[in-house]
Amino acid sequence: MQLRIPLFFMLCFTLLVLSGCEKEERIGRYGMLDENTPEYTAVMFIRGVYLDENLDRAIYLSTDRMSRILERYHTQTNVQRHVFNLKYDTVEVTPQTSQSVGRTEYADSANVTLFFSGTYNGDKVEDLRTLELKKVSGTWKVDKIQADPFL
Repeated sequence: MQLRIPLFFMLCFTLLVLSGCEKEERIGRYGMLDENTPEYTAVMFIRGVYLDENLDRAIYLSTDRMSRILERYHTQTNVQRHVFNLKYDTVEVTPQTSQSVGRTEYADSANVTLFFSGTYNGDKVEDLRTLELKKVSGTWKVDKIQADPFL
């Protein structure tokens, strides 16, 4: 009986430590952007293109139309070069903060402007892109990518 109690506590401690190891991605101001918003989906899509090892996350967060385009280019560097026309060695992406309070839970489409800030070949590069998102089966998906409208 005495052997089981320390074993039980050791097992509980191990599970507690391992559950704390899960890396949770938090985005937005103070990491409080809700996962069910188009801004969250847009930022996670960009992270799938620029930060992940493959395009799986970006393809998952895309409509059928956009996923076909991404799959056609095969790699992140090709997508960065041909679809976004933006290459980065390191990049940080933040969604546009708006002063208006909008409710996207009832909307079927949304446009999200993202600010890119990073480096490429030692040079600082800043740009912005607007992503068009559609709600497909209750989840936001990226449908189109627009270039900087001020160019």
